[in-house]
Amino acid sequence: MKISALKIGRRRLPLVSVNTLIIGSGAAALNAAVSLHALGQTDIGLATEEFGAGTSFNAGSDKQTYYKISLAASNCGDSPLDMARDLFAGGCMHGDIALAEAAGSARAFMRLVEMGVPFPHDRQGAFIGYKTDHDPRQRATSAGPLTSQWMSRVLAAELRRRRIRVFDQHPVVALLAAPDGEQAKVTGAVAIDRKKLAGGESAFVVFNAVNIVLATGGPAGIYEASVYPESQTGSHGLAFAAGAIGHNLTEWQYGLASIAFRWNLSGSYQQVIPRYFSTDARGRDEHEFLHAHFPDMGRLATAIFLKGYQWPFDPRKIADFGSSLIDLLVYRETTVLGRRVYLDYRRNPGGLGPNGEFRLESLSGEAHNYLSRSGALQPTPIERLKAMNPPAVALFRSQGIDLEREPLEIAVCAQHNNGGLRGNIWWESNVRHLFPVGEANGTHGVYRPGGSALNAGQVGSFRAAQFIARRYAKKPPNAGEFLGLAAEPLAAILEQARSLIRPGAKGRAAMDRARREFRRRMTAVAAPIRDPRAVAREAEAAWRQWEKLRRGLRVASPAEWPEAFRTLDLCLTQAVYLDALREYLEKGGRSRGSYLVLDPAGEKPAPTLGDEWRFSAASPGDFTERKILEIRLGRDGETEKTWVDIRPLPESEAWFETVWSDFRGDRVIR
Repeated sequence: MKISALKIGRRRLPLVSVNTLIIGSGAAALNAAVSLHALGQTDIGLATEEFGAGTSFNAGSDKQTYYKISLAASNCGDSPLDMARDLFAGGCMHGDIALAEAAGSARAFMRLVEMGVPFPHDRQGAFIGYKTDHDPRQRATSAGPLTSQWMSRVLAAELRRRRIRVFDQHPVVALLAAPDGEQAKVTGAVAIDRKKLAGGESAFVVFNAVNIVLATGGPAGIYEASVYPESQTGSHGLAFAAGAIGHNLTEWQYGLASIAFRWNLSGSYQQVIPRYFSTDARGRDEHEFLHAHFPDMGRLATAIFLKGYQWPFDPRKIADFGSSLIDLLVYRETTVLGRRVYLDYRRNPGGLGPNGEFRLESLSGEAHNYLSRSGALQPTPIERLKAMNPPAVALFRSQGIDLEREPLEIAVCAQHNNGGLRGNIWWESNVRHLFPVGEANGTHGVYRPGGSALNAGQVGSFRAAQFIARRYAKKPPNAGEFLGLAAEPLAAILEQARSLIRPGAKGRAAMDRARREFRRRMTAVAAPIRDPRAVAREAEAAWRQWEKLRRGLRVASPAEWPEAFRTLDLCLTQAVYLDALREYLEKGGRSRGSYLVLDPAGEKPAPTLGDEWRFSAASPGDFTERKILEIRLGRDGETEKTWVDIRPLPESEAWFETVWSDFRGDRVIR
């Protein structure tokens, strides 16, 4: 790494020249850094807005899951091809990516074990597993509700041990790219040193990098109802502006979460069967709204119980008073009716119909047996929760929320983006030398086994490191050569920063208004319920907002630059995502994954709901089920959309001698 000065006109800016810049500080970013270093590429740096502020360090759930190839001593059997088939079966996932994630699973998992993540094993050393959603083989494991935090802590310790340079408090505000034949290639990035903001333009830091690993998570900041940590917003707009292709942007996971303290309410939080109720905006008119839509207490209580391990909203789990009907009714209560919804662990659900008082005996056999075997047949939800999972109660108490004394406000929240930026089997995007990893890379397709994102982040970041270390290991260009490649986009960024400043401007208020507008838009029309007409209307509104903000946003001083660039990034991101959703719906896309598409010709989700809630489910023969939607920003600012065939699972004879020959001949990593 070389730190020098770069002269642009009258400006002199710090120039950091490095082979690979990693942007982000979560589990995928940290793994990319330590993997590169272990593979011999030590000329690396990591830039982050705030070390430890992202999802990996701050998110979890009842039993945060790591989905990996089976390593248990059981009769379930497993292989990389078996696991790849199950990942591929989720739909709209490329087969070669699925096989890469499966084949790298054991290696990635064992690296975490060796670094100190306490995944449980039995006396013989086998790593036991359990079933998660969309999982046929008990591949899931867990180090507890904070699995990703464990991963991040041990990786951060390894980062420090290897003395890898971290540029903390350095939000990256632009990627620099240059033409490279028919493609583009990334040449560097521009960040702001928050500690030097008082110095104006001298706060900008320019990175001259051969490679960039983008590991900034999903675009959490585009939703109002979100379970992502508030500190995590994403940075997809940077990649779109540099020409990167997004794919499967329509595919998200949504589910029930607390909103005062953002946390998934899965597992035992639902299995103890809390009482659901809603109030008006001022907390009055308390009403157990679920009762009107379920025929009896047994089916209502069982549906609540099933939310524990059927946590993501799924239109396939609505029929016959299924568990996802609860998500739909919570969404209706909050987003449509404007009410507030709570879980109450102090009391059981109230009576429902004649002889409809809550009784544990009214549960389905599966639910009652689970609670019985867990020693959780106590008379109230809070007592059952304390018996089954005391840390679940302690977690909220540590955040100032006492579940023994107060109800918990909830909503249906965005939790994970299954789509994202496109990458190949080495996680390199269409912009050469740019490697989106972790949730920034949308490998997952429509359905995915719970916890597979942690595996994908570790496998993908390691494979990116492998490719960089083997194929892209050259030194960065000298300052003159770099300026020849980057002068134009760099000057444009500095001019944009200058034009943002207007002394006396009320930038904070304008940015807050802009964020409220697009976050409410996304939660209203692009979350679990999607109306094609509303999406088309709001996609146009999103682009108008982007143009207005891009041309008109002004802030009072350089101190507001980071928030201004972030707001612009998020506004562009929501416009691209809505454009992708509009295209999906115009091509006949129907309900799938974790969202319901309204269709007047479809079926009602429940007899008690009106015709406006009718929907139809996607079918394997649909055009949108046989293709993957890719989208990018064109040079004229318009979006270019392409529907591509889904690549099948690779066919391989796996003959040792030929693979060994390719390996010895350095023909594998290519």
